[in-house]
Amino acid sequence: MTRPLLLAALSLLLTQPALADPPRPHEVKPKQLLIVSFDGAADNALWTKSRDIARRTGARFTYFLSCTTLIPKAAAKGYKAPGMKAGRSNIGFPPTVEDVATRLDNIWAAHQEGHEIASHACGHFDGKDWSKADWLAEFTTFDSVLADAWKANGLQDREPAGWADFAANGVTGFRAPYLSAPDSLVEAEKAHGFAYDASLVTRGPMLPEQDGKLVRFGLPLIPEGPQNRRIIGMDYNLFIRHSAGIDNPSRTREFEARTYAAFRAAFEAEYNGDRIPLQIGLHFVEMNAGAYWRAMERLVTDVCQRPDVACVGYAEANALLAEQSAGQRS
Repeated sequence: MTRPLLLAALSLLLTQPALADPPRPHEVKPKQLLIVSFDGAADNALWTKSRDIARRTGARFTYFLSCTTLIPKAAAKGYKAPGMKAGRSNIGFPPTVEDVATRLDNIWAAHQEGHEIASHACGHFDGKDWSKADWLAEFTTFDSVLADAWKANGLQDREPAGWADFAANGVTGFRAPYLSAPDSLVEAEKAHGFAYDASLVTRGPMLPEQDGKLVRFGLPLIPEGPQNRRIIGMDYNLFIRHSAGIDNPSRTREFEARTYAAFRAAFEAEYNGDRIPLQIGLHFVEMNAGAYWRAMERLVTDVCQRPDVACVGYAEANALLAEQSAGQRS
């Protein structure tokens, strides 16, 4: 090829558009998980309210149940916590069998609706000094009270056909009262066969810890308020910050707005980021005139219908995370 022809060919080559890199497969993010749980699921009116919220929004919740809520006051002496006198409970006992019966109906209905019932022990004691044997004793009490709840209250003719299987196999997770989780608790949980614990607190939303025997979830510290100071994403902690633990109904809308803003910002940060599950905890008490329940209801109403969001309980989240992990390895 002559020099003029070579230069012309080279010029033509350099003026052609560069070939683009081959397209990468579209990265599909996992669903954003939102885990809303309730500690001390006792008040029957709030059972009804939470189940109504779930029906409207498509959310599924975890209810951490304390077993003394299934023991009427007249039978309180039948319960004895480790190191305590018989008949003692930090959360008291239901006033009547009728109250227990309504709660049992709510528990069974929630279970059938796809919600999760998990353990919050029985008398809501701080077990920081309990031994492994103490925790195991409390777990055994919980199991027996749950299994025998209908019969023990003279309601055996109303016991659902699937109750025995539910009581034996349906409770797979635990949260410690006061989030007090010594090493002895973890040892007892593993020995008892729990699949997960939800008693940790983490700096922010984090994937649960796993050691092959027990999955450990942690409520996150999330930014809140004008200064964006971090706080556990739980109603009681917000209640203490907002009003020093004293109900202040006159500021309920302010506290609701602050809480919703914190919940929503924490959710969107994960949804638009790495999609780490967000955990939010509440109690069966409407503190500050319901500010925190309303904030939770607004959040699940706003986000749970998104196709790439799953508002689920801990057991379901645990299974979904395991599937995601297995898919990443394959």
